[in-house]
Amino acid sequence: MTDLFGESSQPALALARKWRPRAFADLKGQEHVVQALSNALTQGRLHHAYLLTGTRGVGKTTLARILAKCLNCETGVTATPCGVCSACTQIDAGRFVDLLELDAASNTGVDNMREVLDNAQYAPTVGRYKVYIIDEVHMLSKPAFNSMLKTLEEPPAHVKFILATTDPQKIPVTVLSRCLQFNLKPMPPALVAQHLGEVLEQEKVACEPAALNLLARAAAGSMRDALSLTDQAIAYGGGTVEAAAVEAMLGTVRRDYLFDLLDALAARNGDALLDQARQLAERGIAFDATLQDLGNLLTQLALLLHAPGTVESSLDAERMQACASQLDAETVQLYYQIALNGRRDLPYAPDEFSGFCMTLLRMLAFAPGSRDSARAEVRRGSTPVRTAAAERVAPAIRAESATRAEPPMPAARREAVPSAPPAPAPTVAPIEPAVPSAPVLTVREPGPGDAWDWLAVVAELRLGGMAKMLADHCELVAQHGDAVTLRVGESHKHLLDRTYQDKLVSALKDKYGAALQITFEIGAAAEQTPQQVRTRIKEARQAEAVAAIESDPFVRELVDQFGGQIDASTIQPLGEST
Repeated sequence: MTDLFGESSQPALALARKWRPRAFADLKGQEHVVQALSNALTQGRLHHAYLLTGTRGVGKTTLARILAKCLNCETGVTATPCGVCSACTQIDAGRFVDLLELDAASNTGVDNMREVLDNAQYAPTVGRYKVYIIDEVHMLSKPAFNSMLKTLEEPPAHVKFILATTDPQKIPVTVLSRCLQFNLKPMPPALVAQHLGEVLEQEKVACEPAALNLLARAAAGSMRDALSLTDQAIAYGGGTVEAAAVEAMLGTVRRDYLFDLLDALAARNGDALLDQARQLAERGIAFDATLQDLGNLLTQLALLLHAPGTVESSLDAERMQACASQLDAETVQLYYQIALNGRRDLPYAPDEFSGFCMTLLRMLAFAPGSRDSARAEVRRGSTPVRTAAAERVAPAIRAESATRAEPPMPAARREAVPSAPPAPAPTVAPIEPAVPSAPVLTVREPGPGDAWDWLAVVAELRLGGMAKMLADHCELVAQHGDAVTLRVGESHKHLLDRTYQDKLVSALKDKYGAALQITFEIGAAAEQTPQQVRTRIKEARQAEAVAAIESDPFVRELVDQFGGQIDASTIQPLGEST
């Protein structure tokens, strides 16, 4: 039949209605529920009440209708209804008299429920079972729930209840205990994209895989939402589904923009970072959505760094690998946390653009220095030059360390602590006249005394926070004039942030002169850092205290007489607080 408005007067169905599954085999992503119901139908182990839970658009009502067909198919109770008999076709068309669908959101009162329960006493008109599907059952009032408890527990043999809800926590436990509960899972994006591709192939609509991935992610696990968005994308794109059109329709951020942001962060280029933010503003992209998508991308980068086998293949796999090679795992975690907090604080910013820019600048400010930049600093300062200022700095450092040297141990302590060979005095190579073919100074090997000198220097510096921690975990490797080389172990290389380095260098120059040249390097685990020296001193004092207690005659007498034991963890050296 044709009319003035087209070839046919039959209205076009929405994709979500047209492609609603008609059998268990057509249902996607809910195999665990399908298997349980199919086995129950095959074995004849039917329950009188079922509760289907899950988020919107995952197939609760569809599954209830398929189950109604399985119960009333003219071929008998089966897990594979024929789909062509009168009962099956009428259920598909919504005209089966023995299938009653009740929307609890609009029928919340006890009177509505009593009317339904009164009709349940009568035998089915044409079918084998009278099936009641109550959607959004959590919206019923408490009196309505109470009125259905007895019927729900012991209904007539010809009645089956199928309840569906998105919020099972609001259903009384007395109702939950009378139902078999099945939780329908959200659809994974890959499955949604695959199903959309199959639907569009049947509809003969051209599409791009990237566009399907965008629609699948935007659906957030709901197949109905994905099909509705696909309908909208077909209309927006004029009969085709293209990635650019879908991005514009959804207002999502292209992955290229996000990768450009991460590239600017990895290069520590603030100008490029803010330029990218301005470009996003000019394109009219929502900054809240940008931070959300940036968090998703950082999540995938973290998975790529820690568990590559769990990352699904994507069209931008090469760029993902390149980005993962520029950022370490700690930096990715830091950026992810800042993106979450920035999105949360966005409504409190003076405006969204400034809030977004401050979030990016916070990532730039708190990002730890890269290993390559630290090694570049080492290479640039690897050839120290001895100057006249060095002659004044070295004696000053040695004098400071001498004034803060540990007092001599008592005899009892020296017996408790293992003796160590005397530390050789630090030696400085003689100054030679500058000859082009020979170096000015021969670098000596670091000696044990260097750590004690550095311990005294660190004690004199006015440092706090992370800069103090960096100083405590540095080892004095070499000191030649005004050129000082400090080494940080691999386990503490994250402390080599440019901000912390600058604070430590500034404190040293304030105390010993602006001519100092401080070079940092990363090497094997340091053994003479102030932190390790203090730890060894504390352990030695603890061992001395334990030995003194264990050798005390009175304590030994108590242990022998009462069969006691000494708890070494409770022993504390004198002068130390807990």
